[in-house]
Amino acid sequence: MCGCCGGGDENEDRVDLQHPVKNRGCTDLLVLILFVLFWAGMIFIAAFGIIHGDAFRLVYGYDSFGNTCDADNSDRKIENVTLSGRNMKGRRYVFFMDVQDPFRSKCICVNRCPEKKLDNIEDVKLFSTTTGSELCEYGIKPDDYPSQRRSKKGPCPVTPVLASVPLLHVCIPKELTTLSFDIQNSLIAYLNSRDIFHKVLSDLVNAWKEMMLLTLFSIAFSGVMVLLIRFLASAIVWVILAVAILGSIAGTAFLWWTYYGFRKKLEEDDAINLPLLDVEINSERAFLIYSIIATVLTVILLLVILVMRKRISLVVALFHEAGACMAAMPCLLLQPVWTFLILMGFFMYWVIVLAFLSTAEKPSMNADGYVTYKEHETVSYMWWYHLVGLIWTSEFIIACQQLVICGSVATWYFARDKDNLGCPIMDSIKLLVFHHLGSVAFGALIITAVKLPRMILMYLHKKFKDAENKCAEYCMKCCICCLWCLEKCLKYLNQNAYTIVAIEGTNFCKSAVKSFTTLVTNALRVAAINSVGDFILFLGKIGVMAATAAVGLLWFKSRSDLHYYAVPVLLVCVFSYLIASSFLSTYEMVIDAMLLCFCHDCDINDGSAANPYFAGESLMDFVDGTSKSLNAMRIEEKSGEEAEAAQV
Repeated sequence: MCGCCGGGDENEDRVDLQHPVKNRGCTDLLVLILFVLFWAGMIFIAAFGIIHGDAFRLVYGYDSFGNTCDADNSDRKIENVTLSGRNMKGRRYVFFMDVQDPFRSKCICVNRCPEKKLDNIEDVKLFSTTTGSELCEYGIKPDDYPSQRRSKKGPCPVTPVLASVPLLHVCIPKELTTLSFDIQNSLIAYLNSRDIFHKVLSDLVNAWKEMMLLTLFSIAFSGVMVLLIRFLASAIVWVILAVAILGSIAGTAFLWWTYYGFRKKLEEDDAINLPLLDVEINSERAFLIYSIIATVLTVILLLVILVMRKRISLVVALFHEAGACMAAMPCLLLQPVWTFLILMGFFMYWVIVLAFLSTAEKPSMNADGYVTYKEHETVSYMWWYHLVGLIWTSEFIIACQQLVICGSVATWYFARDKDNLGCPIMDSIKLLVFHHLGSVAFGALIITAVKLPRMILMYLHKKFKDAENKCAEYCMKCCICCLWCLEKCLKYLNQNAYTIVAIEGTNFCKSAVKSFTTLVTNALRVAAINSVGDFILFLGKIGVMAATAAVGLLWFKSRSDLHYYAVPVLLVCVFSYLIASSFLSTYEMVIDAMLLCFCHDCDINDGSAANPYFAGESLMDFVDGTSKSLNAMRIEEKSGEEAEAAQV
């Protein structure tokens, strides 16, 4: 078996193919060292964010003394601010001394918002005494309220105190329409002034329980889909098509219905001259965009299904062949579970660190003498580093799964005695850990190097979307599209490269070249077969995502404490698609690896008694028979086109 850089003669390769986990060295060690050093930087950023940040400030806000509401601030006392560093546990709402001027009013953290109007200071005293929610500055007893000054700068609130309700953890008057137009605008402007990035993170923190439950739902749905493909391949292919069609149409209709609901509410508020929250405006715009995208994708999906309908029957036989491999190694179906758990653990770590990092700010005093927070000088650079870490590590985790599955399939395929395989999955894991972590990190780095520029261009395109230079905007869109296509091609080539890494033990670059040349020389024989199977599995992923999104929309729509409930829904869609990909890609990777092994088998063997193929008769018959069927379809389609042209 060849090592990191060298190769053996063909006879040695042919003998050792039965044991692809032996006789190899470590590949792409420099990239692995780079990855480890990069993660040392990630740990430093996490420590910096946790030390200097406060994630709860995103959810509950803070008072005029810099105290985070509903948190113990004892270890975060600010110098020269007397009332900072207090324990605010249980005080989760921000209350203004003068709600008519929130930007210049002193605010404190309270247990409860006053549900009834408090006409004078005696009513304020009675409310604080009976409810325990003190509406004057900290340390002032309710009995001393009548003797205190009542103004926007405290220490007690301006009376009358209007009946209010908590909105986004801020006490807001119940009847906005009874206030003057200027006061309405001031309150709405205060709520809208919060940084959109902080709003989104706040939504994610508030909705994390529901998001976890929806994630578990997508896991269950994906697991059921995999089991059905394994045991009911002939029926589930058509079920996937039906679910994809009905789900896409129903999901698109539901998105349009949600959009029209937002639009109707905004029109009603506008008719009575009620100021509009950015939350409502942005949600309406987001669902309009979602609805248009869903409509376009549904139309494209229906057209593709119409064109490929004659080739669907070939997929059933392809799944049966993959099923034979899965039956020999049933634990392959569990690999996505470990991948999902590791991915979820990493995503939770990443979001938590991001929440702390986004609040790693320096306290300062504004013109009114209140504490505000300004971004730390180095945090903006850390965000980019943290983003690269998200992409590279996610791709690394997924690539580890790919190499384990590809290595297991290669071990199974190149075994003469498939009844005595031992434990190919454990052998493949050892192969990954002790020899090829560097190759996996290299492949993930290549995807990161393509994905990151695309994300930067998408950010710049959104930032300068109102620019007048249409030519530059068009060029940017073209670059984004080209990078997306390049990313998809590289992901496919990477996966096949991991199969060659598992077979021959060569480094990533050499394996990628070998897999590419193998695929090109066998394109007509294999590519058409593989594309149909990949398309059906893609529909399965879309079905899981659509079902999860529908449940999420119904669930989040009733939540009044979310700024943009479209954001948790979108993130749940991304997670559910990734989960479905982790599960269904098991079949996809088995099929891809099996066909690539078949091509490699045909390259090094001739089917003679001296050099027999490793492929079984059923696989040989399937590939040859499917190739003939596809050629017959092409001839039939070409004949039909020529007949139509002759009639014209």
